[in-house]
Amino acid sequence: MSSAPAWPTVAAEPEEVSTDSRRAAAVHRVRDFLVNDAGTVHELLCEISTHRAARYEIESTIATLDGALDEVAAHRPGRVPRLAAFMPSNVILYSYALYLLVPALYTDRLVFRPSSRVKDQMQRLHTLLAERHGLPITLTGASQREFLQEHVRPADVVVFTGAYANAEQIRDRLSPGQLFLFLGSGVNPFVVAPGADVEQAVRDAIAIRVLNTGQDCLGPDLFSVHESLLDPFVDTLVSELKGLRYGPYSDPDADFGPIFYESALEDGAQFLARNHGGIVHGGHVDFRGRRLDPTVVVGPEVTPRTHVPEFFAPIFNIAGYRDEDALAATLTTGMFTERALGSSVYGHAPGLVEALRRRTTVTLDTTLLSIDNGNAPFGGYGRMANYIADGEDVRAEPVLISQAVAAYGPGAGR
Repeated sequence: MSSAPAWPTVAAEPEEVSTDSRRAAAVHRVRDFLVNDAGTVHELLCEISTHRAARYEIESTIATLDGALDEVAAHRPGRVPRLAAFMPSNVILYSYALYLLVPALYTDRLVFRPSSRVKDQMQRLHTLLAERHGLPITLTGASQREFLQEHVRPADVVVFTGAYANAEQIRDRLSPGQLFLFLGSGVNPFVVAPGADVEQAVRDAIAIRVLNTGQDCLGPDLFSVHESLLDPFVDTLVSELKGLRYGPYSDPDADFGPIFYESALEDGAQFLARNHGGIVHGGHVDFRGRRLDPTVVVGPEVTPRTHVPEFFAPIFNIAGYRDEDALAATLTTGMFTERALGSSVYGHAPGLVEALRRRTTVTLDTTLLSIDNGNAPFGGYGRMANYIADGEDVRAEPVLISQAVAAYGPGAGR
């Protein structure tokens, strides 16, 4: 965990404390609350996340708040009168920091609409945090239509996390000059190339794919493994998965738990039903208990026409490959280009890495979790993964709100 910067202290300020100093102190109070008294928040998060995922989310949030002042100082965003945010259905604390707390350092008024799936948890989280920060951050229970009319259309900056199709519907209703930031998801291919340390690759594959029982947007939807390593990778993966422990979200020793999101359970089960012939481990689905065990599915080599669904479940969708150039061409074509966000490569595949870097954020011999930094732009160059729109242009590029506001927001030079 990083140490906190030298935050301003309200008591040490002159009688007329600047708005910037008051807001910085407010963000710092939330940071201290999470460091010193996170039990209540952790318990709340464990209603929708595993014990380990909740702890990881709190740590990530603290790190983001630690870096908030330096982030804003580095990018120097202009003053934003109003920001409206559509919040995601997962990582609700981390999102609260990314899309509300840090932007509150340079935004006059912020309003957000929680996802209906976690409305109750988000309302209680907001109450807990608002008691500490007292910032002009408002939660609204308005319908989507009301939110669009009353809060989104008057906003200077709009943040949307969710499905691309829904983002496009909202963007179509905005006016020129409004800054619209879309944060979606990607295929996030995980490639195991010749020369890879198979045991390390397997450990990392499990760490990112089983995080929060697979309910995380950074989870790889495709594992591409060179044919020379396919059997040892699958054998090692199956052996490791057999040792994982199932338990409730409150269990600190559980490796995975129930699927919280009903649609994720249904989509995962349908994929397994359609691809039952490729299941080499797992495949058990208990709808009553909302349990889907970590499952390994080995399918044919992918092509530009291969449909790779987004998984919100601990499903390892594995395909072998033979030729690095052919795989590079596939992963930078069609749907893979549209959903280009991040990718991870283990082993020696310089041509593939070079090709992927033109489209995605690439990690080498480590997962995307290792570079998840709430104070830095993140994402890829696929329009269905993330983009920035200002009413004139749509730019598919890594997104950080403060940087986007500085470059394209109110008062920014074009």
